[in-house]
Amino acid sequence: MKKILTQKKPEKKLLLSLKKRAGRQVSGRITIRHRGGGVKRLYRLVDFGQEKLGIAGKVIALEYDPNRTAYVALIEYGNGEKRYILAPKDLKVGDEIICAEEAEIKIGNRMKLINIPVGTQVYNIELESGKGGKIVRSAGTSAKVVAQELPYAHLEMPSKEIRKILQQCFATIGQVSHPEKRFEKIGKAGRRRLKGWRPAVRGTAMNPPDHPHGGGEGKTPTGLRYPKTPWGKPAKGVKTRKKKWTEKLIIKRR
Repeated sequence: MKKILTQKKPEKKLLLSLKKRAGRQVSGRITIRHRGGGVKRLYRLVDFGQEKLGIAGKVIALEYDPNRTAYVALIEYGNGEKRYILAPKDLKVGDEIICAEEAEIKIGNRMKLINIPVGTQVYNIELESGKGGKIVRSAGTSAKVVAQELPYAHLEMPSKEIRKILQQCFATIGQVSHPEKRFEKIGKAGRRRLKGWRPAVRGTAMNPPDHPHGGGEGKTPTGLRYPKTPWGKPAKGVKTRKKKWTEKLIIKRR
């Protein structure tokens, strides 16, 4: 990691202090369990869209971002402005990149799907034109353009699902940096606490009022037809897909 990353402090103008929520919503009720604590960290303002359309930029640093699994690249544009972007794998300091409707097929360049050839790896893909990249942003992921069929491009997702996305949407060429992230081991409980994860208690270790799996003598099984959440809803293997209207855009399920 040290060999890839630039030994410099983060760009001060692109840092933001965000208040921690510890898994709570506006009124303070816990909506995500087992969150809290963790070390202080500043948020990096990363461009996921086309904020610098048509302006060429140069990579001046590759940096670690505590808020995401991938690395970020600091880009200096022709007008002297500096911005962060999601760094692709094999991007190096000194490389030039550009975001344009049509550009050279080169790692780090961002363009419309209609201008990207079949077989190209892409990431940080828009779902709606002009709304910025929403999918394929985590470390080591990439989608593949498998077909062009007006007005859609067919993309094979990291899950192997093939879906249609409008050709007017933008995507970045390459694969997201830090693919070795999936092999990293946390190693100890203390490191997990520093990340803001608190200990989780098994439902079977609780009492009946606290969890549907609770109660019984010794290591009793759940005693139910299927596993449930603390609120009694089915868990593990239950379909949670809600946006049914997008089913017409899915060609092949994962």
